[in-house]
Amino acid sequence: MDHRRHTEGPAFEKNLMNGLFITFEGTEGSGKTTQIALLAKRLQDEGRVVRTLREPGGTPIGEEIRYTLKHSDKNQAMTPEAELLLMNASRAQLVREIIRPALEAGEIVLCDRFYDSTLVYQGYGRGLDLTMVRAVIDVAVGETRPDLTLLLMVPVVVSEARRQIRISTGPANIPPLRDRMEEADRSFFERVEQGYRAIAKSETDRIHMLDGTKSLEEVTQAIWKEVSGLLMRQKKIEAEH
Repeated sequence: MDHRRHTEGPAFEKNLMNGLFITFEGTEGSGKTTQIALLAKRLQDEGRVVRTLREPGGTPIGEEIRYTLKHSDKNQAMTPEAELLLMNASRAQLVREIIRPALEAGEIVLCDRFYDSTLVYQGYGRGLDLTMVRAVIDVAVGETRPDLTLLLMVPVVVSEARRQIRISTGPANIPPLRDRMEEADRSFFERVEQGYRAIAKSETDRIHMLDGTKSLEEVTQAIWKEVSGLLMRQKKIEAEH
């Protein structure tokens, strides 16, 4: 079945397929990683084949790019334009090597960040022209677009506190891995937050914003409400065809 996806509305309504593509977005420390693991287990318990991915990364090439972008000591002079292109080089490889084949095989793909992160981090955060950012994204992903995006939001001050806790509670004998993206100042992350709110407002059919300050159980339940609704709509559409 054709792997192509469309930007208007849930992708499976435009092009039926058994696989589903769900992305998780959010500010730093919003709990995405924990929620992805919980959702993957629940879907597997329901009998679905699930693949979890992260961006940047997810392929051997992507993981090398991830290290260059985030952790290398030699990336201090990286320009926003170079950052944008590297992010999307990793994404282009991930889409073609992993995501499209998985969807065509009927899997549910859960991805920790996708192109919305680029819009808000490199567009709103770094100040790059949004038209240019979208053009680069279009080259990287083609028509492979998420069916559902779950956006976990926490205020910047909460994000900062959670990041500090994560650093302080790591193994005492292992220094935390440097993350260049987290070295940005508060104003950068405020712009990122504004960007997420703007894109959520512009794509209400796909992007569902959730309050990441609520309890783990409450966020998990809210996520399952959205995902189970997507599964039911998919099942109904497939039955009609």
